[in-house]
Amino acid sequence: MELAEKVKNISGESVLSCYQCGLCSSSCPLRFAMDLSPTQVIRLTQLGLIEKILSSNTFWICSTCFSCFARCPREINITKIMEALRQIKLRRDQDHIDLRDIPKEELKKIPPIALISNLRKTTA
Repeated sequence: MELAEKVKNISGESVLSCYQCGLCSSSCPLRFAMDLSPTQVIRLTQLGLIEKILSSNTFWICSTCFSCFARCPREINITKIMEALRQIKLRRDQDHIDLRDIPKEELKKIPPIALISNLRKTTA
C-alpha cells in the first residue's frame, strides 16, 4: 500500500489534495523546532518517502493546535496526518509475527481471533 493511501486510511485526510502553498508551515507556532516543515512532510508523504519522514522529529513536535488546518485553503486536517504518521511509526516498531515461525501445534492452541488481531496491528 502506498504511503499516501495508508495515511488516508488512518486519518481520513488526502495528502494528494495539497498543492504546497506553505500556509501550514507559516502558521505553525512550533515550526522553529522542527527539522522538516509541515509542508515538506506532506510533500514527502505524497512522494512515499517514508524513511525521511520517520527519521524526522516533525510529527512528534506537532502540538495539534490546528493552526495549519484553520489556514489550509484545501481544508486538509494536517494534525490528523501528523497523528497518522505517529501511528505508522509506532506500529512499525512493534514486533511482527510470521505465521510460518509458529509451530503447528501452537497454532492449534492459539485462538484464531488472537492471530487476526495481531495481524491487523502489524500490517496496518
